[in-house]
Amino acid sequence: MSHHSSTTAQDVLVAIICIALLILSVILFILCKKRHAVDTDDTILPAALHAQSLPLSEIEAATDGFHRSRIVGKGHLGTVYKAISATIDVFAVKRIHPHLVLGNPGVSFSSRIRSLSLANHPNVVPIIGFSEAPGERVIISEFVGMKSLEYHLHGMTGDGLPPPEPLNWGIRIRIAAGVARGVEHLHEGNAPGVVHGCIKPSNVMIDTNFGAGVCDYGLSFLMGPEERRGMVGYVDGEGWGVCKENDVYAFGVVLLELLSGRRSEGGMVVAWALPLIREGKVGEVLDKKLSVPMDMKPLARMAKVASACVGNGRKNRPSMSHVAAILSSLEEYPYV
Repeated sequence: MSHHSSTTAQDVLVAIICIALLILSVILFILCKKRHAVDTDDTILPAALHAQSLPLSEIEAATDGFHRSRIVGKGHLGTVYKAISATIDVFAVKRIHPHLVLGNPGVSFSSRIRSLSLANHPNVVPIIGFSEAPGERVIISEFVGMKSLEYHLHGMTGDGLPPPEPLNWGIRIRIAAGVARGVEHLHEGNAPGVVHGCIKPSNVMIDTNFGAGVCDYGLSFLMGPEERRGMVGYVDGEGWGVCKENDVYAFGVVLLELLSGRRSEGGMVVAWALPLIREGKVGEVLDKKLSVPMDMKPLARMAKVASACVGNGRKNRPSMSHVAAILSSLEEYPYV
């Protein structure tokens, strides 16, 4: 009887060990799967959502060796070229200035650009590719023959383009709302949120239907001291900082430029316009190239939004979600 009991106990023990080993194997398999998913983060999302890495030789061929005739714009971070691929597709290629490439040797350029390329919104110019080589960093975006808001508001000297026609009030409100929605998506639509870091008219592209697209977002990691000086007038008085609150401030300055037709002038437009808006003298702020509309309510509301963005400290500024909601509602007015 005791021998039979001993055999039964051994069988039970073996069965328990086998079950435990099976459970352990399942747990290890699941952990390995999760670890593999983390280590190969390109498999987390479909590859099509990521910017694609391209050989520099292909970019050089598409821009005729970065020929000056292909230049469509110049900025603090780099020069933009019109690129035509072998399949006759047209792209915008931003070639980062060499001194900024050499000044950021430890930055993981490819991982940063792949992360930024996940932004997907009608008011955000998509990043579709990149290329890197010793001393070279290139960002590839969609190109639809757009001109910048800088050009539409202030014109550009030395570019050979005719002076732009003044944008009417309806288009200006539409552009303001579009930019707000684009920045809202960068702040709230991605995980983690993207801080633009360089909101100004030259980084807002306007298409042939006067739709607005935000570009050059999230590239503040490439900025040096000289590039930061280029943001004077679009940064609040609380010191340099790449944060959502500074994006809101910079957007408020852009609103003032849309309302007044004036340049930022290193912050002078804020110092001039803010007291007038607070005193209810919005008509004195408006662009003199356009007639004052009969219904001032949309522009007065837009001016108050601008005042909230630039007239409050970081802790009391509205979020871009709040700003976008207000400006989008102004598009519903009949003349817009």
